[in-house]
Amino acid sequence: MAKNQKSVTDLVCDLIKKQKLLPIPVQTLNEESEASRYFGGDLKEFLAAAKVLGAKGIFVETLYLEDDEFYYDSGIDDDEYLAMNGTDDFSEGCKCGENCECKKGKKSKKTETVADDEKVDGILLEPEDLDGLDLSLLRPEIAKFLDRVGECCGVRLTVPGVDHLEVEIFADWYDEFAELVDEASEAIEDDPNGALEEVEAAFKAAEEAAKKAEEDDNSVKKIAAHPPKKSAKSKK
Repeated sequence: MAKNQKSVTDLVCDLIKKQKLLPIPVQTLNEESEASRYFGGDLKEFLAAAKVLGAKGIFVETLYLEDDEFYYDSGIDDDEYLAMNGTDDFSEGCKCGENCECKKGKKSKKTETVADDEKVDGILLEPEDLDGLDLSLLRPEIAKFLDRVGECCGVRLTVPGVDHLEVEIFADWYDEFAELVDEASEAIEDDPNGALEEVEAAFKAAEEAAKKAEEDDNSVKKIAAHPPKKSAKSKK
């Protein structure tokens, strides 16, 4: 970002002030404890709604691009994953744990039948199996945003009240980034096995390109180390 260029936070705060409202900087510490209503309109409509609701000021929270946004997140936590895959399916009363051999804690075996054409190497992946995958491996354009990590990418505006009215405004470059992330995430969710094959093909192509570049470099060094002998004509 160019020096002295206003961030999206500054621009939004300027507009809030023009509407005779006070922008109040805030920071969200626990989103789960907040009772929020998400506004469906644009910024001007949001400010108009704030006035109708009798707001004297608006909470303004600056949002930053974080490095974990570059990796796939299925939204399924560890406990949900274990439950879905049956690894915590023990009968009540057993305290032995996952490797229990007693009758009480004997884990029920679940079998799945999957059509052969749906399998890759005999394994049918689920989206959550690819949690943590670098999304730039599926959409290389995502990597160009790495140098923006930690940069202001938008603001979260909230009208104070028992039920908070909230809207998020983002910079244009972040909208482009988010669209690429959505595309890569959808590719995983639509076909996890296909996404993994695409990543493996990209790795293979990169390795072959690197190998070829190394071979070309070695060839140049070999020529430089053994210059051609002078001809009889050049000796005269």
